[in-house]
Amino acid sequence: MASLSLQHIGKVYPNGFEAVKDFNLEIEDQEFIIFVGPSGCGKSTTLRMIAGLEEITSGDLFIDGKRVNDVEPKDRDIAMVFQNYALYPHMSVYENMAFGLKLRKVPRKEIDATIHEAARILDIESLLDRKPGQLSGGQRQRVAMGRAIVRNPKVFLMDEPLSNLDAKLRVQMRIEIAKLHERLQATIIYVTHDQTEAMTLGTRIVVMKDGVIQQVDTPQNLYNKPDNMFVAGFIGSPQMNMVTAKIDENGDAVTAAFGGHVIVLPDYKGKALRDGGYIGKNVVLGIRPEDITVDDSREAEGNVLEAVVKVYELLGSEAYLYFDVDSASFTSKVAAHVQAKTGETRRFVMDLEKLHIFDASTQQIICH
Repeated sequence: MASLSLQHIGKVYPNGFEAVKDFNLEIEDQEFIIFVGPSGCGKSTTLRMIAGLEEITSGDLFIDGKRVNDVEPKDRDIAMVFQNYALYPHMSVYENMAFGLKLRKVPRKEIDATIHEAARILDIESLLDRKPGQLSGGQRQRVAMGRAIVRNPKVFLMDEPLSNLDAKLRVQMRIEIAKLHERLQATIIYVTHDQTEAMTLGTRIVVMKDGVIQQVDTPQNLYNKPDNMFVAGFIGSPQMNMVTAKIDENGDAVTAAFGGHVIVLPDYKGKALRDGGYIGKNVVLGIRPEDITVDDSREAEGNVLEAVVKVYELLGSEAYLYFDVDSASFTSKVAAHVQAKTGETRRFVMDLEKLHIFDASTQQIICH
């Protein structure tokens, strides 16, 4: 397998549109790297530049220490799995998987052994004689992956490979891809706009927006320690609650006021705000839905939001409660046994230790 180094990679199209801007990333051997972000953020363009299907406008791409900017795609020793499977409809599964090996003049016995081994790994041995038109979407995607595996490439590139599958099949295929990575010990770069795929599959995730890397980190760190408001809002479902608040001092305490509520911040968060010169200024508070609980006991004070439940959604083992504070909308994620009726006034308690505070103008994190 292989390591990759992307150094100051940029992509500008002839019409002047800058799709990728100063992209820097070091990918270790056997890593499972995910590129995630909204449509048009540059993740697929970056993947295609690695594959050699898009020309690199600026910067340098190294695979195993070798600069490959001008190397033909077929000579980069990579294999790509596409969203639309890209199988030859007139060929059987076996012929589809064998096609690339035949072009490389691999001996017939070796081709046969390699294909049967890959088919066994992917549980498609019974499908080898069928044509793609006779297969389900999930089976076709397994064949597309099998075609990549038999080449034994240095790097696997996967461009939204599960987006054409239904929800249940996507879950199954996610598990299969995770097993595949474990078994092959392969270097995989995987593009998706689905954050669930990103969080469950990746050893590290690259979050992109408008062609720029926003943060590169482990799934857990992205969730718990986002660098900015975009990452905080993009990662997590339902997404993080955010509200603009004014920071003030009350004796030794630092407070945040919004919508008629004043909350006293934990000392270390207050110190970060005081040291950063935020007293008297607006910031953005962020808190995950699961860090807002319902507490009608009257014991909790100082971090309580009293609000009317606008919508109550029961999702089996958990429930979402939607409510407004002033002009800001909030979501609370609670256990299913916490029942509430639309129109009821409830007391919502925020876990202030889990509060994220962002600079209102730069949108960068001040403290977690």
